[in-house]
Amino acid sequence: QVQLVESGGGLVQAGGSLRLSCAASGRTFSSYAMGWFRQAPGKERTLVAGISRSGGSTYNSDSVKGRFTISRDNAKNTVYLQMNSLKPEDTEVYYCAAAANAYYGSTSVAAYDHWGQGTQVNVSL
Repeated sequence: QVQLVESGGGLVQAGGSLRLSCAASGRTFSSYAMGWFRQAPGKERTLVAGISRSGGSTYNSDSVKGRFTISRDNAKNTVYLQMNSLKPEDTEVYYCAAAANAYYGSTSVAAYDHWGQGTQVNVSL
């Protein structure tokens, strides 16, 4: 079993940066592909970025390409999302997720086995 705890959300002005962290419990963190999703009220949860088990391959959605970077430190059981050039439309709840069997760029929520509680990101004008 893996438990995920996100941190790093908050309020930032447009053009600013935030770094989200997701700390995982358990000894098998490196066996999971990891993803960061986001969700606005009344909308579906969508994949923002994904990273392979080794960290050697990443995926970014078109909406964040060139602005967000996902990375992981398997020694620290942590995955990160560096968010730069933030826009008001990035205002959503951000969730990290772990997939035991899926490809790191899987966009389906159902492909992920474990979820964090979410962290709110607010970007003001």
